[in-house]
Amino acid sequence: MDIDQTLLQNLTETNPRFRMLYEEHTLFEKQLTEYDKKGYLSPQEELEKNKVKKMKLAGKDEMEEIIQSVTT
Repeated sequence: MDIDQTLLQNLTETNPRFRMLYEEHTLFEKQLTEYDKKGYLSPQEELEKNKVKKMKLAGKDEMEEIIQSVTT
């Protein structure tokens, strides 16, 4: 996501929903990094990794909607 850092900071300070989504996005990114560090994932871990990816993408989509609503 390429957005102006000032806009990002403003939204995280003034929009609770955006702040929560941004924090979740960061957490999901860390979880995915941990999965990527493993050489092998069990079937359960693979399912969890895919679930995290979907949640991260859904949150990103919602953050982009919020950004669009304040920039147009």
